[in-house]
Amino acid sequence: MVQRLLAPGEIESLDHNAIPRLLLPQARSLFPARAARLRQLAKNEIQGIPVGETLSGYLLLMAALVDAQTAAIRSLPEQTFALPDDADIALSLEHNMPPLPVSGARPPSWRSVFAALLDHLEPVAENQPQIAAVLAELRGLESAQLEGCADAVLSELTDGVNPLHAPFVAAALQVVWTMRASQLDAQRVQPLVTNTLCPVCGAHPVASVIRIGGQSQGYRYLQCSCCASEWHMVRVKCSCCEHTSKIAYQSLTPSDETTTAPEVVNKANDPSKVARAETCDDCHTYRKIFNQEHDYNVEPLADDLASLALDLLVGEAGYSRASGNPLLWFNAE
Repeated sequence: MVQRLLAPGEIESLDHNAIPRLLLPQARSLFPARAARLRQLAKNEIQGIPVGETLSGYLLLMAALVDAQTAAIRSLPEQTFALPDDADIALSLEHNMPPLPVSGARPPSWRSVFAALLDHLEPVAENQPQIAAVLAELRGLESAQLEGCADAVLSELTDGVNPLHAPFVAAALQVVWTMRASQLDAQRVQPLVTNTLCPVCGAHPVASVIRIGGQSQGYRYLQCSCCASEWHMVRVKCSCCEHTSKIAYQSLTPSDETTTAPEVVNKANDPSKVARAETCDDCHTYRKIFNQEHDYNVEPLADDLASLALDLLVGEAGYSRASGNPLLWFNAE
């Protein structure tokens, strides 16, 4: 058989199409893997992400919360996570809008997920009075207060939000959006006008990750803070302003290689490249990037939460965090 030679434009088109543009979450396995990673991090077992004793306790609490997310998925009926009408999804996609937007009305079923989370956390609170007090406060919230907190969480607003309540509300919303996102057809979801927001729900990414294996080998993805979908963005590009000229990398572990873009081919299992902050001198923001080439089990949200020391380092250098972590909130002060 004689094979036709491809023109340069055709080759570029094939290469582009070979990159999985959108990776939808596998919701039923994502949360157990995240909880396991949080416990590893809490035990300070991950090279490149040192965790102190103070943060360790919080990571264990968040691991219990993620366990509750898994339990809620298993205990609630499938209808809790039903997708919007197909006509509504089609209309959103037709106008290059996210099919499951975090803005606007949210499914009332999120309240069932929230209640289930609190129920599954009760055993954790039995010997921890402080956690029991927070759960009691959450159960006592009036409907308007709870919905207001959910509005603020999805809008990533810190003003007026109780930082002790927000992670639990965020966890419930994560379950709903992640379960719904997992049911979509990735081929139908269109990129947004800006590649810095999730094409599935429109939320900001929590961090980026370099994946390995299959067609994703070596490519960088941004992971959504709400629905955990991952979408492709080329490496050495600011995930906030999309500029490429002034990108640099900071890590907690010294490296023999330069931390200034462009990146070079790295040897595997280098702790200095497991967790890094990608800084941009155009917009003076940063977002962390985790590399599966150097730690197969990286989990963007968990690793971002555990690497607060890196936030402090980069913050002292004058950079602002591009977006927050839904499991850790600070008040306006």
